[in-house]
Amino acid sequence: MDILVLGILLGGSYALMALGLQLQYGVARIMNLANGEVLVAGSFGAFWFWTGLKLSPFLSIVPAALLAFVANWLVYRYVLRPLVRRAKSHGQLEVDSILATFGMSFILVGVMIAVFGGEYFSYSYLARPFEIFGQPYGLNRIVAFAGSAVLCIVLALWLTRSRTGLALRGVAVNPTAAGLVGIDVLKASALAFALGGAVTATGGALLSTFLTFDASLGVIFTMKALIIIIFGGVSDIRGAIVASFILGIVESAVARLIDPGLTLAAAYILFIAVLLWRPQGLFGRKSA
Repeated sequence: MDILVLGILLGGSYALMALGLQLQYGVARIMNLANGEVLVAGSFGAFWFWTGLKLSPFLSIVPAALLAFVANWLVYRYVLRPLVRRAKSHGQLEVDSILATFGMSFILVGVMIAVFGGEYFSYSYLARPFEIFGQPYGLNRIVAFAGSAVLCIVLALWLTRSRTGLALRGVAVNPTAAGLVGIDVLKASALAFALGGAVTATGGALLSTFLTFDASLGVIFTMKALIIIIFGGVSDIRGAIVASFILGIVESAVARLIDPGLTLAAAYILFIAVLLWRPQGLFGRKSA
């Protein structure tokens, strides 16, 4: 039971991280290798709110999300859109976007090291026990999970019930057909990319309340987000959420039963298994 609860708490926080990348890759067709650095930037924002301004790190979510939204929109508009326009195939766009965002990840790491330094950071916020089924768990983890759950539900409802959300889903399924029915695919892609950055930064602020982080940790978060969206299915929000919980439970089980140092290895083994036996993901469909 202890492993299950810890896995669910961790998976809820992973869900936001994965949904951000899923919006960018599933809708905008951009494999953003700087996604993890945006998450770490959100963590630094929460850290600064608590240690510098003496304000709750959760108050950093709104400005962090807004800044990430604007920054990601500008990146798509002026850096990535030219790549989209010149790409003659989806494969070429993937290669170009991977190279471009890989370079951006180094820029973001350099900026964060220049501003905050290269040491590890952590802070104590709501770090007191709260009992679930008779076992104590960190209140910061529980609050982070609750915040993540609310945001995931709101995002899922917006994507399935609003006109704009349905347009984004249409672009994710078939951008050519979406364009034929009057959807501005480039504007929808820019919105998805910007929204994905905002969601990721929000996840970083929540995770920072109980994780130790540094400026170079983003690559691990990027890979975990990639594992989750491929495991769940690139264009399906349900799959990303379910896969987040599965990864959280797997990591908790490995950390508790074997060795905490093997959690990342377990994530990669899960990733390889998915690629070998179900490359379309839990909720994905096989290509015709």
